[in-house]
Amino acid sequence: MKRADFIKSGAAFIGGTSILGDKVMATIPHKEGARFQLDYAPHQGMFAATAGKNFIDEIQYMYDMGFRSIEDNGLPTRSVDEQIKIGETLTRLGMRMGVFVVPKGGNGANTLAAGKQEHIDIFLKGCRQSVEVAKRVDAKWVTVVPGNYHRDLPIGVQTANVIEALKQGAEIFEPHGITMVLEPLSDTPDLFLRYTDQAYEICKAVGSPSCKILYDAYHQQKNEGNLIQLMDMCWSEIAYIQVGDNPGRKEPTTGEINYKNIFKWLKEKGYKGVVGMEHGMSKSGVEGEKALVNAYREVDNF
Repeated sequence: MKRADFIKSGAAFIGGTSILGDKVMATIPHKEGARFQLDYAPHQGMFAATAGKNFIDEIQYMYDMGFRSIEDNGLPTRSVDEQIKIGETLTRLGMRMGVFVVPKGGNGANTLAAGKQEHIDIFLKGCRQSVEVAKRVDAKWVTVVPGNYHRDLPIGVQTANVIEALKQGAEIFEPHGITMVLEPLSDTPDLFLRYTDQAYEICKAVGSPSCKILYDAYHQQKNEGNLIQLMDMCWSEIAYIQVGDNPGRKEPTTGEINYKNIFKWLKEKGYKGVVGMEHGMSKSGVEGEKALVNAYREVDNF
């Protein structure tokens, strides 16, 4: 057989990789549509250029691309019929619903740190509404942001106010096996909850399986850095992960965060939860979608 014919037959490729071993195999791209090692969760719009604007069609496309979970922060604002259709689609495909945000749950001016009953009532109403929404899509996690910092109150008083409100919220979620996850944010210094250890302290004080941490690596890279060590210190209270590269809040590989190392650490840690793709895209259209998937294939290859 001529050398050119031998190469075309594919025998050289197969034999070569078996001889060269794991290092070569590690460079071979994953098969398109193969399941990822971690459970990355895109959100609506990430694949609209290919799948269209119908969310059900997009969920199917996400599955076809290898994803097994989704996120939908605005899920409570969708109609009941749409929520049910989303839930049925996820069940049919064997996919999970990641986080959605508790409606009016202590965000912005409605801050739990102030200790005002009117704000607590809004938060608890949102918790009760979230239970009903979660049932329709079999959701297990809901995002809670305690709201703004109050300069007229000592930090210890504010922390106690947040803890007491969250204890009441946990009582609503516990019977349904739902976990509210507290998200430290970097959007503005006016926010009460900004640091991992701060969220850890609060969750320990609440003392409920329904009150844990949502660790968003994008926000924590901006707020504190030292990502893996701080996650490890607070691991017992972390129930959910979100990602986005910094600067820019785009897909992994576009910024300074070494997501390949972080995802390898999560895998070795035994993390079985969702990794929410809480970010934008560096490119638009079909090319942006391809870049997004390729980025996750790259950092998931460890």
